[in-house]
Amino acid sequence: MRCFAAFAFAALLLSGACARRVDLTTPTDTSEPRATANPSTPAPTTTPTNIPVPDSKQVAFDQRNRPTWLDEKIQKHMQAEAQNPRIRILSYQYRGQTVYYETAGCCDQFTTLYDAKGNVLCAPDGGLTGRGDGKCPDFDKNRTAEKLVWEDQR
Repeated sequence: MRCFAAFAFAALLLSGACARRVDLTTPTDTSEPRATANPSTPAPTTTPTNIPVPDSKQVAFDQRNRPTWLDEKIQKHMQAEAQNPRIRILSYQYRGQTVYYETAGCCDQFTTLYDAKGNVLCAPDGGLTGRGDGKCPDFDKNRTAEKLVWEDQR
């Protein structure tokens, strides 16, 4: 019975997929433009449509008021293998003080929130639940004055 149900379901899916017929023609001769069946569709041309992408440049981050411990942390990130997604450090105002939020490199890792002296306050998000360690559940709602302090550009 289970096998019959699976077969019937597969047949239903296939019949629905085959019910729609899509005609697609790709021009192979680029010697001259051709007219198309649909007047709203422009004829293909041989003109390249590539749009040049400007060279990506390193973003200059404000280093004037960055604490020494944070510069050291950034240097450790630069010596390690690049992460995907990129590591970012942002500053915020939270509970009347400047704090630094460090993203995690990958999946299910806690992010870290530091005070201005480099002490860990909490993990606002990340982990298996995505809700952090629960020590600062109001961080998302009460943080202000976001500034990008550093992002790994590698």
